[in-house]
Amino acid sequence: MAGIPLTRCQFLIPFADIHHEIGASTAALLAKFRLPTSLEEKADHYVPILPAIRFAEAAQRSQGITDIGFQAARRLQFCHLSERLVAIIGHSPTLFAALQQVCRWAPLEDTNLNMWLERTDDHVRICSRLAGTAGLLHLEHSQWLQNVFPIHIVRQFAGPDWVPATMAFEARYLPSLETESFWPNTRFLSGQNASWIDVPVSLLSQPNLANNTPPDLSDDESKLSGSEMIGTLKLMLPSYLDEGVPTVAEIAEMAGTSVRSLQRKLSSVGLTYSGLVDSVRFESAAKLLRDTQAKIIDVAFASGYTDPAHFTRAFRRISGVTPRDFRDKWRPR
Repeated sequence: MAGIPLTRCQFLIPFADIHHEIGASTAALLAKFRLPTSLEEKADHYVPILPAIRFAEAAQRSQGITDIGFQAARRLQFCHLSERLVAIIGHSPTLFAALQQVCRWAPLEDTNLNMWLERTDDHVRICSRLAGTAGLLHLEHSQWLQNVFPIHIVRQFAGPDWVPATMAFEARYLPSLETESFWPNTRFLSGQNASWIDVPVSLLSQPNLANNTPPDLSDDESKLSGSEMIGTLKLMLPSYLDEGVPTVAEIAEMAGTSVRSLQRKLSSVGLTYSGLVDSVRFESAAKLLRDTQAKIIDVAFASGYTDPAHFTRAFRRISGVTPRDFRDKWRPR
């Protein structure tokens, strides 16, 4: 059982909807491939990915649909990712940090999905591959989703109109001219070692302005969800950066909860306490670099770092650039 590659039902729904809207017998076709017919009720449940791909190909072939993978991908949005991955991305301080988290947590969407980043000159490729599917036909249906979801993630930082300069497919497949007309500024490649889109390196340090929404503190702190707890800690921790950040045990005591419960809440959105502290330090440093003339060494001390070299390494790990490069790019002219 553990060796069966799985995908969330959410990703099968648009393929089924396209088939149904034509007037075809969708329930019968789903049943033929041993897939559940009540997909809407099971969006966050999992089904075997290979029958799902065969269903998509059968639906396309039997109804004469052009590029069903592309049409399905157009119906999916950022909010259709798993709730946990949406939360993880929402709490990532930069696009670079978000992409690193996406690569780590990709199996939340497809259990055999591998994602990684490759640096090429002034671009980074967001690569993906379904493990154990080499040589299988019709993988382009899945690879459309593998490429379009990273686009939605980049758009959380770069804006809703961003598109990649290149989109590549592992499958030996090229979109129809009609499909390409929807992406007039994107080059398509076929038969690559992996599916990928490219992102300019200059976007990696783009801050996530959506992750600073103040939490709702009307409820008892011990009952806060993981996301609410993070919001609370992000309000509180900057007060301690230059004087010694509280330990996780001290934070748990302040919140009236156990260390284990606190760590569990952080883990629900893909964070550890030390990772949260690093994120808060980064956001504090980024604000100082953007909004003040403070020397970089002073920014390091104010953000809780006693070693400027350690500060530079930590800052680059989150943003992909040095503090000086970040200031040059993001300081208002």
